[in-house]
Amino acid sequence: MTTELGRKRGGGGAARRAARTAVNFGSEPTIERAIPNYEILSEADLDIIERNAETILAETGVNFPDNPDALELWRAAGAEVTGERVRIPRGLARELCKTAPSSFIQHARNPARNVEIGGNKLVLAPVYGPPFVRTVTGGRRYATMADFENFVRLGYMSKYLHHSGGTLCEPTDVPVNKRHLDMLLAHMTLSDKPFMGSVTEPSRAQDSVEMCEILFGKEFVRDNTVMISLVNINSPLTFDSIMMGALEVYARSNQACIISPFIVGGAMSPVSVAGTLAQVHAEVLAGVAYSQLLRVGAPVIYGTFVASIDMNSGAPIFGGPEPSQILYGAGQLARRLNLPFRSGGGLCGSKLPDAQAGYESANTLNAALMGGVNFMLHACGWLEGGLVASFEKFVMDADQLGALHKMAKGVAMDENAQAMDAVVEVGPGGHYLGCAHTQENYVSAFWRSEVLDYKPYETWHEAGAADTQTLASKRVEHLLSTYQAPEIDLQIKQQLIDYVREKKSSLTDAIG
Repeated sequence: MTTELGRKRGGGGAARRAARTAVNFGSEPTIERAIPNYEILSEADLDIIERNAETILAETGVNFPDNPDALELWRAAGAEVTGERVRIPRGLARELCKTAPSSFIQHARNPARNVEIGGNKLVLAPVYGPPFVRTVTGGRRYATMADFENFVRLGYMSKYLHHSGGTLCEPTDVPVNKRHLDMLLAHMTLSDKPFMGSVTEPSRAQDSVEMCEILFGKEFVRDNTVMISLVNINSPLTFDSIMMGALEVYARSNQACIISPFIVGGAMSPVSVAGTLAQVHAEVLAGVAYSQLLRVGAPVIYGTFVASIDMNSGAPIFGGPEPSQILYGAGQLARRLNLPFRSGGGLCGSKLPDAQAGYESANTLNAALMGGVNFMLHACGWLEGGLVASFEKFVMDADQLGALHKMAKGVAMDENAQAMDAVVEVGPGGHYLGCAHTQENYVSAFWRSEVLDYKPYETWHEAGAADTQTLASKRVEHLLSTYQAPEIDLQIKQQLIDYVREKKSSLTDAIG
């Protein structure tokens, strides 16, 4: 499907033209931490967890069901294979992981939007996967493709988001075997930020690669990473053939995957932090090692996603201390492997963008910043344990990501920051509002929300006494009404549209 035009223009001239002509909304660059990571575990603690993870791999093993090719690769690498069970000798998985890159660049069609994943960088990406959406006016309902496109627009307009994300919501008005095509087309044309590929079936991963070959050019995709995709492990200790099939497509195509256990502690892992960390580490070791068996040097990210459980109802709990402790520990383990780390986000279990949502989301957002996360999925829009993507919470969270940007910069200590001239000018009993230092620095001195209300009570009341959800709804309306699509080469856009139309016409609608 890739034409000579796509190959020549996708990664070069068209991308440079997009960088020059794209509407600029004051986007902030990738976060570069000037603050230390919070390390909750001692070196001795980490040694214990790593040893226990190796024991799990060697003695309990992991399952690769319905995937004889994977079993053969493991057998050839030196693992013990019995049926679908793979037992990995101590040290083998760790040795295989050494060829995975410690950092990599994900290219966007606008080169100014490229992101580096790894090191001391933090890339922020929005919510992923909810089948429902919520608005203050329409309530909770199934998501549509129009909702998906509007979330892409909001992500593009959000200055603190670096990434367009992936399945921002599940557009249930499009057949499940075709919706990935429409979602990718939306990411590619409505935004010029980097994006994620489809993992719901190996053929859909291949479609994702082929559409990228049109957008960037086949040779450019061969030599560069232009997609990240989320590959969840079916915890405990099972690597299902659908997700592994997607991983196989992406790894062999030099495209990045997040190897991420999906765990509700107490149901899919032990109830203890140390026990869960050992299982997480074992699963990630096996997944990353498998990626390197597929292609030496394939880019991967050490992922972890853990919630605790309400033992009364069985519902997952977000924003509590135990998931944050696991995040901190997993970050340390990822850095020991010299791998980029994914976790965190604005996670909550609340049904509404209310105080519960705010508390829980703040806890997870700050833990991700302090825990050394390099790729933060679900950074904005997550509601109801991931079942709902909320338009209001999307802009509320995206606004608060600005505080993470500011916190990550650390404390300036240059001569201007020391402000000794201001102290001398004001002296005892004065005030700083009118001094020269304040006048020179007040615009950038304090981070300020673009959603929350700071007016005095009387002014706020006279203006209608709007609560935060109402303010966020107005913000959504403003952003969507002022959205302008980034420039894209019209011939490449038409090739993408043609690819989607032809591919969809060749498929019979399916619901699974």
